[in-house]
Parts: sequence; structure tokens; C-alpha cells
Amino acid sequence: QARLVESGGGLVQPGGSLRLSCAASRNIPLNSGVAWYRQPPGKQREFVARIVGGGTIDYADSVKGRFTISRDRAMRTGYLQMHDLKPEDTAVYYCSARYGSEQVWGQGTQVTVSS
Repeated sequence: QARLVESGGGLVQPGGSLRLSCAASRNIPLNSGVAWYRQPPGKQREFVARIVGGGTIDYADSVKGRFTISRDRAMRTGYLQMHDLKPEDTAVYYCSARYGSEQVWGQGTQVTVSS
């Protein structure tokens, strides 16, 4: 069974930057890609960004222009570069990928934006 492990979260001041990583135990299928979701305190999990196939990318409107999703050529690690962070970006961030019929999720990494 594939596993995903997120890292890179932490406490950052408004306007700051963080880079999240998502390490996969098995190569992420090209047609599956990597997606990032987040769950703010007291709210439901929401979509953040996705990169699939040859490089098709989607972002939530709330992060466009501030976040950049990418992956390494070996298809083993996904990244989420976050700039100009705002307090409303505070959440647990999860990465996800589909292996066949199974949707795999990481355990999440906490991002807190506060002064």
C-alpha cells in the first residue's frame, strides 16, 4: 500500500512563506498526479491545488497567485510553495494521490499564520 508523508508546516507570520513537501513511498501515477487539500479549524476539508498528467494545474481561487504546486521528475515527491501567507491560510494541509482505485492521503501538516 502506498503511503504519503507531508512535511514543512509550521508557524509563520502574515506575509511569510512556507514550502510543503509530500513524499510518496511509491511512484505517483502520472495520470493521477498530486493534490493538496487543507482543513481550517472548525471547517471542512477544502481543495487547494492539483497537478496531473503532463502538468495540468488547478488552484483554488483563494490561493491563485500566491501558491505554486509542483512535483519532482521521479514522481516521488510533490511540493506546495506558499507565499504571502494570510491568517485564513491557517489549516492542516494534506496531500493526496490516487493509486488505481485507492485514494491515498497523508497524515497532514499544520500551517499556522499568525503574528
